[in-house]
Amino acid sequence: MAAHILSGRPVVESLHARIQQVLARRAPHQGPPTLTVLLPNDPSAQAYARAIRKQFTTLSLNYRTEEIDDTLDESRFAILLKRLAEDESVTGILALQPLPKGVSRRSLARLMPPTKDVDGVSFEQQGRLAIGSPWIAPSTPLGGLILLQHYGIEVAGRHAVVIGRSPVVGRPLALLLLARDATVTICHRRTPDLAKLTRQADLLFVAAGQPHLVKPDMVAPGAVVIDFGVSVRDGRLIGDVDPAVAEVASALTPVPGGTGPVTTAVLALNLLRLAGLLEENDLFPGAP
Repeated sequence: MAAHILSGRPVVESLHARIQQVLARRAPHQGPPTLTVLLPNDPSAQAYARAIRKQFTTLSLNYRTEEIDDTLDESRFAILLKRLAEDESVTGILALQPLPKGVSRRSLARLMPPTKDVDGVSFEQQGRLAIGSPWIAPSTPLGGLILLQHYGIEVAGRHAVVIGRSPVVGRPLALLLLARDATVTICHRRTPDLAKLTRQADLLFVAAGQPHLVKPDMVAPGAVVIDFGVSVRDGRLIGDVDPAVAEVASALTPVPGGTGPVTTAVLALNLLRLAGLLEENDLFPGAP
């Protein structure tokens, strides 16, 4: 059995068409929303920033960068975020990983202004998601669910296994899945007998950051596998799922070309929400 490859390209095309419709409806005095990216001196972050710039240019959305270096401490980081929060020309702020050594994820969550938090990292946005009343959700997990919706893959009533518990992918993904009536199991590095659990999954989401962690014998025949992992090996991008899984799964996202470009398109949607151009529950149909 060869898996159906769930390419992100048609999903992105659909989202771009939707974004352009929304932008066309904005009031004449409203300029395009502006995203400011806090950009570290890191090759992976810079590659992601280029991908964002490319999509945002296509959509005629404004894009800026603020370069940050590893010597930035928490007090200076707070000053930077305060300045951007008070800048009326800035619609949304995205802090790319890795953060400076002096800035923890908890500090980022505390300092990020919720009304400009384009990727749902602030305490307020995380809290809203946790109680089932999301406004802005992290773009990567939300993009994964939008991809499933695009391909008509049902979530409700199915057993979803999530590998990874990071605050930007695994944890918010579990909450989004629960809001869509999935039964959710979260696995992580201390989970004993990982394969026993993954073989129980109807939907397997992998965000472990370990190249080719998931092998064919870890996947139930006919399962749907969504790969959020991105690593570089021998100069090429690879995911957390061994490509041989395609021989077992019914559907599989590729790396590259799967969830990655959808994530970037969802950032644009989140930016429109911050600009007040999308309805409150527009990105969360069926959520409480």
